[in-house]
Amino acid sequence: MFATVLIANRGEIAVRITRTLHRLGIRAVVTATPDDAGGRAAAAADLVAGVGSYLSVEDVIDAALGSGAEAVHPGYGFLAENPALARACAENGLVFIGPPPDAIAAMGDKIAAKRMVSAAGVPVVPGSEAAGLTDAQLAGRPRRPGSARARRCC
Repeated sequence: MFATVLIANRGEIAVRITRTLHRLGIRAVVTATPDDAGGRAAAAADLVAGVGSYLSVEDVIDAALGSGAEAVHPGYGFLAENPALARACAENGLVFIGPPPDAIAAMGDKIAAKRMVSAAGVPVVPGSEAAGLTDAQLAGRPRRPGSARARRCC
């Protein structure tokens, strides 16, 4: 278990993660830009660590190391989908609370993700796996019988 976790997110998600950390007896540090330093997430946390940008991996790592955090929780969006943050955490002795960098990278490419989970035996929705199709090519593809767009509704 960790004593201190840095939350690399803002707003309601940071408030919810803070509540959960507090229930677990863990100190919560939130990142905040100057505009958010007086917000609800900052007020709920034990410590606010200033960042210039929520999207800056370097700012988040500096904030985590400077606050004494042992782990980084990315929340969702922003850096949660950036494998660079997970890698930077590992390189700096921090635990990334989330999937490993390779999984984040794979899930960011929807075609590769579909192939990966299909190979693992997970059922997937049928569809094109071709990359780089134009809008016209996609629009010209035949629709599956029974799909929402193929059915008549009225």
